[in-house]
Amino acid sequence: MTHVSEQLIDDHAALDKVLKQLQAALRSNDLEVAHTKLDLFWARLAVHIRAEHLHLFPAVLSSRETTNASAPSPDEAQMVVSELRRDHDFFMHELARAIEITRELLTAAERSIREEGLNNVKNIVLEVERRLLNHNEIEENQLYRWATTLLNPEEQATLANQVTAELRKHPQRFTPSTWLDE
Repeated sequence: MTHVSEQLIDDHAALDKVLKQLQAALRSNDLEVAHTKLDLFWARLAVHIRAEHLHLFPAVLSSRETTNASAPSPDEAQMVVSELRRDHDFFMHELARAIEITRELLTAAERSIREEGLNNVKNIVLEVERRLLNHNEIEENQLYRWATTLLNPEEQATLANQVTAELRKHPQRFTPSTWLDE
């Protein structure tokens, strides 16, 4: 596996850790912590997606490798990338919806409204998690491996550097320690 594959798989694990923290906060009905963890998860996932959209997907799709038997056809690569992009859109849309709900709940006075809203957020997060499991499996077992198959060592090193730079970028509302320690 290439360094870029390892980076992105490690980032999947870091995202999973934040997701588990979010789920624990939701299970305990801790709205403030849930909102904070949801915001962090959403932002971390957005950065991960940005790295894939700006660098990984174009590198795989523009590769000219066709002689390796384990390389995907251009049509197969395009189909998988299109599916992954649809998933990314789903994740960002649903998590934005969950963020909006938690923001509203932070100012809601009625307990019944808070309980109903938290249940909605729990359902959204659960659906994101379900789809994310399959999504990550496709990325890790197909797309990330294709980067090794399709790119020469120099291209792989360039891609790894680009992905590293993207993953280090974070919104200013997060301190570097909050961003990395979660």
